[in-house]
Amino acid sequence: MPRRSSGPKLWYDKARDRWTISDGKSKRRTSCRRHEIRAAEKELQIYIAEKHTVDNSSTAIADILMAYIDEVITGKVSEKTSLSALKPLNKWWGDKFLVDVNVASCRAYAKSRGTAQPSARTEMAYLRAALRHWNKNHAPIVIPELTMPPKSPARCRVLTRSEAAAFLWAARRSPHIARFFILGWYTGSRKSVMLNLRWPMIDLKTRVLRRKPIGAVETKKRAPPIPIGDRLYAHLKRWKRLDGKRDLVIYFPGRSQENAIKQNDRGWHKARKAAELSEDVTPHVLRHTRATEMLKQGVPIWDVAKFLGMTVALVESTYGHSIPGWLNNAAQAR
Repeated sequence: MPRRSSGPKLWYDKARDRWTISDGKSKRRTSCRRHEIRAAEKELQIYIAEKHTVDNSSTAIADILMAYIDEVITGKVSEKTSLSALKPLNKWWGDKFLVDVNVASCRAYAKSRGTAQPSARTEMAYLRAALRHWNKNHAPIVIPELTMPPKSPARCRVLTRSEAAAFLWAARRSPHIARFFILGWYTGSRKSVMLNLRWPMIDLKTRVLRRKPIGAVETKKRAPPIPIGDRLYAHLKRWKRLDGKRDLVIYFPGRSQENAIKQNDRGWHKARKAAELSEDVTPHVLRHTRATEMLKQGVPIWDVAKFLGMTVALVESTYGHSIPGWLNNAAQAR
């Protein structure tokens, strides 16, 4: 009885001083010498992928995206956000096939998104994830190399205390915007966290603020519980006394809470404009400002990372220049 083939493998041909891919009776020569084993292994991987790959021209992008939505996105905490990113993808790529994905089509898609280049990069990342999911769970394919739009330059706008005072004065007739600002200034929480904050998540006795309800699913955007500092504690006590049995901490009087983010953005824009602050002062600036202020005041970098739900590496790379004495020894070296 003939022995079962062990599959493609590398074989070193001493006479040629080259690695060769051996697949039963079939041989494929490579240009890799003995010391170039990593390159030879990569060629072996490509050979195996080509051998077990279906015809890309028959695979519709629409099918790939729908499978990813049904089997990965549906039911996740980030479902709504993910679907909004997949919508323009499906609109542009939906009538195309896998064979149509190349450098030119990727650049054409990015161009079609106009000024929304950061969004285009995120959307292309979803397409790449969908392709990998299809390859792993449906039919093996040669995953094309996607040409991604360039990364946006890092923005780290920080508010000064005089700018903060100007904003709060401009928001004095909009208590929900003032609350949002104060919460962001002292906690550095993300916008969605603050707009979903409820009084049962705040324990004024133990002075602990939970950014997520008990039992909430954890996501990549970490939101750990934090202690409540003295200044924020004074504000929270006063707000609780005013709110009584109201559930939400940031409440939009006379309006639906379903569009809280849009309403908050409108109120923020109005206050920012009245305070004569630049357009780069967005709600996320409060998170940057909190990280910077803590580091300036000598809070250890690992405490800053835990407080904000970031990694130490991210805090160091983004806000490290705010640490007192940052690289001072290096700068003073002769």
